[in-house]
Amino acid sequence: MGVGGSLGGLATGLALKALGHNTTILERNPKPLLQDQGAGIVAGGDTLDFFERYNRCNRPLAVTSYARQYLNREGNIVHKEEMLQSMTSWDLTYYLMRANYDGVESPYCEVPDPAPGHGTAVHIHDRNVTEIREEPSGDSQDKPGRTGGGVRVFWKSSQGDEGSILADIVNENTLDTARCAGPSRKMRQARKPGRHVASGSPSSIAPASRSLHTSFRAKDGTVEPGKRLLNFVYYTNFPEGSDELEEIMTDCNGRRRAITMPPGMTDPNAWEKQRKLARERLPPQFAEIVCGTNKPFVQAVTDVLSPEHEYWGGKVVLIGDALAGFRPHTVASTSQAAFDAMIFADYIDGKVSREEWKRQTLGFARYIQKRGVDMGEHSQHMDLPLEDHIHDRNVASTPRQEEVYPDWATAFSG
Repeated sequence: MGVGGSLGGLATGLALKALGHNTTILERNPKPLLQDQGAGIVAGGDTLDFFERYNRCNRPLAVTSYARQYLNREGNIVHKEEMLQSMTSWDLTYYLMRANYDGVESPYCEVPDPAPGHGTAVHIHDRNVTEIREEPSGDSQDKPGRTGGGVRVFWKSSQGDEGSILADIVNENTLDTARCAGPSRKMRQARKPGRHVASGSPSSIAPASRSLHTSFRAKDGTVEPGKRLLNFVYYTNFPEGSDELEEIMTDCNGRRRAITMPPGMTDPNAWEKQRKLARERLPPQFAEIVCGTNKPFVQAVTDVLSPEHEYWGGKVVLIGDALAGFRPHTVASTSQAAFDAMIFADYIDGKVSREEWKRQTLGFARYIQKRGVDMGEHSQHMDLPLEDHIHDRNVASTPRQEEVYPDWATAFSG
């Protein structure tokens, strides 16, 4: 069973379904489809490998940028590097996964025919997981005679309905669902919170602000030149608890959003202040884009890290964001979800050992989480020469297979 129906949950469900396992995903969103959960995505090597392995829809995933440029405050190009980078969009990635997982139809792609040998796939929305409990062997009401027990997952709907489902293995795929009872209590106590910041491939660097811009697929996934969208990420520092942070994270209806402000919900007065900051701090090309945006997607930047990724003898496994929530400038969250899903499926299928599975997933999570913290400190809180920022950005583009994890990142017990 997967807890969380965004990209990490779908990736894990797809990988296990392809092995012939029957899977169920519980998603807390009261609507059957997720929307406006993100904008542009860097389609790293693991993301591309995942879709090569599991995507049976006949359409391409990404567009390619060929260079990275750095602009100064005046808007002049001060550095340029030839560098290939694949870009896609959250919505295309999501709908491709839904088409392959549970046959959801959309303008993005045609639903593929059922594949022989694949397991069943069930996606249930409006199921907010409230608790998980280990079920001892022989105490199962759903499957009498079960050996080894399982995990009972308790849920509550937005209408107040409650229930539970028994699962052999539970994959937790989101930050919020990894805070329910049982083993997750340990995670909540041990996770490391990150600094809050509100929020290609030109980019600019200035004290306490940074902007990156990339092109990616437009609505319905089109790659036609002239119809693509431009994705920008604009970082601004606000001290935790400050009036500025409270203002930008309080929506137009007066509701304080904890992490994410959906498009169209930002208070117009708060966004106008951000436009003013953009004109003061950013190159004119970037400021024009920020000022021309009427429905921004604003997010408080956080990072968290669980000390472990399996509990109750492997009955509960953390995947992607539930294991380590990266800061966005690592451009690695989707790749982490894809890699975690693939190597977990390989582990279940006996292709990799438990030790290798743990070493690879924990190493990736811990090492990239620390990289994100270091990059954030460098770009948002230190006045460093441009060469240092270029180095950080290039290091963040290192293919996972070429990373060398230090011993502290891969250490585990048991």
